[in-house]
Amino acid sequence: QVQLVESGGGLVQAGGSLRLSCAASGRTFSSRLMGWFRQAPGKEREFVATITSTGVNTAYADSVKGRFTISRDNAKNTVYLQMNSLKPEDTAVYYCAAGGVFSTVTSRQDMYTYWGQGTQVTVSS
Repeated sequence: QVQLVESGGGLVQAGGSLRLSCAASGRTFSSRLMGWFRQAPGKEREFVATITSTGVNTAYADSVKGRFTISRDNAKNTVYLQMNSLKPEDTAVYYCAAGGVFSTVTSRQDMYTYWGQGTQVTVSS
């Protein structure tokens, strides 16, 4: 069982930055694929970024590539999403998710077993 708690969301102006954190409980965090997803009002939840257990491999949605960076600290059981050059279209609830043990990167939501409650990110123009 893995429990995930996101933090770091808020209101920011376009062009600004935020860093989201996701604290995980459980002994398997360091072995798990981790991902960030988001859901904007009236839209389906979509993939943002993912990182393998060792942090060596990452993948990003085209819409955030070059602006967002996913990272993890296995000693702290935490995964991060650094978001720079934010745009109004980045406004959404951001979710952290835990995937399989030693899994490769994937954007498929059905490959992630555990989900956090989400944190709101609002970017004003």
